[in-house]
Amino acid sequence: MKTNLLLFFSLIFILAGTGMASAQGKYGADSAECIKYLSYYNEYYKQKNYDDAIPNWRKAFALCPPTANQTMLINGTALYRRLISQNRNNSIYVESLIDTLMSIHDIRAQYYPKYAVTALNNKGLDMINYIKDDPKRLYDEFKVIIDHNQENVKPQILLFQLNTACQLYQNGTIMPEDVMAEYNKVMELLDKMKQTPDIEKIRTDCESLFIASNVASCDNLIALFTPRYEAAPDSLQLVSNIVRMLSTTEGCTDNDLFMNASTSMHKLDPSYTSAYFLYRLYSSRGDVDNALKYIEEAISYPESDDAQDAAYYYEAAAFAFKNGKNPSAFSYALKAAEMDPSISGKSYMLIGTIWGSLVCQGNEIERRAPYWVAVDYLVKAKNADPSLAGEADKLIAQYRQYYPQTAEAFMYNVTDGDSYTVSCGGLRAVTTVKTQQ
Repeated sequence: MKTNLLLFFSLIFILAGTGMASAQGKYGADSAECIKYLSYYNEYYKQKNYDDAIPNWRKAFALCPPTANQTMLINGTALYRRLISQNRNNSIYVESLIDTLMSIHDIRAQYYPKYAVTALNNKGLDMINYIKDDPKRLYDEFKVIIDHNQENVKPQILLFQLNTACQLYQNGTIMPEDVMAEYNKVMELLDKMKQTPDIEKIRTDCESLFIASNVASCDNLIALFTPRYEAAPDSLQLVSNIVRMLSTTEGCTDNDLFMNASTSMHKLDPSYTSAYFLYRLYSSRGDVDNALKYIEEAISYPESDDAQDAAYYYEAAAFAFKNGKNPSAFSYALKAAEMDPSISGKSYMLIGTIWGSLVCQGNEIERRAPYWVAVDYLVKAKNADPSLAGEADKLIAQYRQYYPQTAEAFMYNVTDGDSYTVSCGGLRAVTTVKTQQ
């Protein structure tokens, strides 16, 4: 029994000794002093007596290992922010306080890896608030934070990282390729985050920064965005970004990437405005069929009103006429006149010009009959819009020169004032015979 009791008490002392050794390891070589100052500063801190908390915190921080207490590090950042605010007129002292504040964040990230993301995000936000006029330091340290935290980084840090990259490019410290790489990284991480209005605003601000930097030529933008587009052609955010970037860069809309991204944007978020945008894009490339397809689609959307649709019809008519599609041009112009009386005058003027431009086969009357229809519409044009009278009268005088003589018309069994059906170039109209008087 005596032997058993000795073994029992021996075990108690061994366990107690082990506990003391563990405690000594946690609180450092002078554990009693560490614990004492932790207690002192903590009591003052709880009472919001920060002036007395600070010297005791400093003593605890000097005596205790970082593993002693994570709260010591968290409270330390709050105390140092307060010191920085109180001493903002003492730049040298503030600089040392900022350095200590950054070190506390780094220590927390190192010794408490579970909270490293939070510690580094807090460090980044403090850098934004306190480090001024040192873009190189910000650039390098933001990069470390972003590389560690990835899509868990605070989005404000991404915006400031891109801003510092643009500053360094402007002063010649980094190359355009570096800024483009940072922009690409920033946008990829923003895309991975939960999309909120705040994220969207930061994305827009990043785009604006990048555009304002003038860092990328059109060729550079195409090289930057082509692989991203090929990897995610159905990402509305990405294709909208590509369209915005390229459209604000001089001479950067006549390329396949811009065309493809614009088409994808319309497919993903169709509207009459995006359809019209594609019309303009295809028309600038001389792709007549696709251009007319998209302007017809724009007109078909109920969101556009009659006045807008009429304007689109007139624009389509002028474009079709310019490209030799007279039947389509006539149809569009007639719809424009019917839909909006305010533009009927110029629509009839265009129809008159279309008929006056036709080159028809057949006898003398058949070849000249289109001028009769042209004049009919030119008269309608100046009646609908008196401001067009001068221009209309010039064309009427020009076309009348091609009227047949009365005797010539008689030879073909037609007389002035007779009804006559004209068919030429895919167009058909009923008019009256007109001869030179």
